[in-house]
Amino acid sequence: MQKRFFLIVSCIFLLSIFLFFDLVGEWGRLTGGWGNLVIFFEESLWPPNWKVLEAQSYPICDSKLDIFCSVAWLGIVETLKIAFIATVFGFLISLPLSVLAASNLSPIYLALPSRILLAGMRSLPAIIWAVLFMIIFDVGALAGIFAMTFYTVGYLGKLQFESMEGIKNAPLEAAKATGMNRFETAWLVAIPESANNLLSHVLFMFEYNVRHGSVVGLVGAGGIGLYLNTYLKLAQYDKVVALLIIIFIVVVIIDFISMTLRSAVNEGGDVERPTWSSLFLPAAFTSSNHPTPMKKETIEESE
Repeated sequence: MQKRFFLIVSCIFLLSIFLFFDLVGEWGRLTGGWGNLVIFFEESLWPPNWKVLEAQSYPICDSKLDIFCSVAWLGIVETLKIAFIATVFGFLISLPLSVLAASNLSPIYLALPSRILLAGMRSLPAIIWAVLFMIIFDVGALAGIFAMTFYTVGYLGKLQFESMEGIKNAPLEAAKATGMNRFETAWLVAIPESANNLLSHVLFMFEYNVRHGSVVGLVGAGGIGLYLNTYLKLAQYDKVVALLIIIFIVVVIIDFISMTLRSAVNEGGDVERPTWSSLFLPAAFTSSNHPTPMKKETIEESE
């Protein structure tokens, strides 16, 4: 078994190497590439231009703090709003569709069309959806909301119905034995059984939408990407880097919040909740200083 697995992995790796060389073609094009990157970094990218945190001259802002009137603040707040709305709407729409798409909850004549619908909604990237909705709603945040909602439904729906299909059969059989219909089984059994994964998927989707909001904004669908696109066109790359750093910081903060929320719903006793120290300290050190409840009992018994 191990030899077969090693052989398969080796073949896949060799195939990827062959395809890589086939795609690269002429290696001479890379000559001087690193030097050009260093020059571009030193002359255009660094240091970041933090004027993006200063108040805009137009439109006039009444806030006492300049940062609340800055390009960075206005852009990231609009991106967060778009991502939040798209995630909430996408979750509410994708949840019933994922129930219909789960093969252990719905018959094949419902599951198959639902899967095709979800596949169609995620087959187009959000940026393409944004272009299509800008034709309908014109440039602005509304096009971004609809674009990211559509993609969220397709992407989140797939994660959700796969989580529902992964639950154990025993609870579903018990629900069937008690006479529950499909709706009751999904609402009272399948969704609670997969609630941990569903929450994790929603939080991940919100983080993804925040990151992807910068891309959608590049075509005019609102958010901080609109400012990124403007600075790129004006070749003000130092301001672009400053905005990218701000996006990175916001995504890291969202990830920390997501970690805290996920740890709050973990079952106590056999699941070790993540700690802040576990992000920065070696695993051996954190496990000895923050043992799981089961390890705590073992330590207490030995004493």
